[in-house]
Amino acid sequence: MVFVVLAATTAVLTRDPARQAVVLSVLGLGLAVLFAVLQAPDVALSQLAVGSALTPLLILLTVRKVTRPPTGADRDAAGHGNADQEPGL
Repeated sequence: MVFVVLAATTAVLTRDPARQAVVLSVLGLGLAVLFAVLQAPDVALSQLAVGSALTPLLILLTVRKVTRPPTGADRDAAGHGNADQEPGL
């Protein structure tokens, strides 16, 4: 129980989103173990899948997508086109 409280506090106090995702994964693992100890194996398996793997993965993919500079294809899809073209063409 103390480990879960410390991991949750660390997740809240961590500023970097990538590190936050790692701490969140560790927190999910701790919660899964706690649920297994409290004899709730179905909840433990769900927590293991969602809290330890899926949610941190989605956070890391989102951080990667948000922080990378746009490529040429991304700019074209956004409607910014090519710089050499005249407006209205």
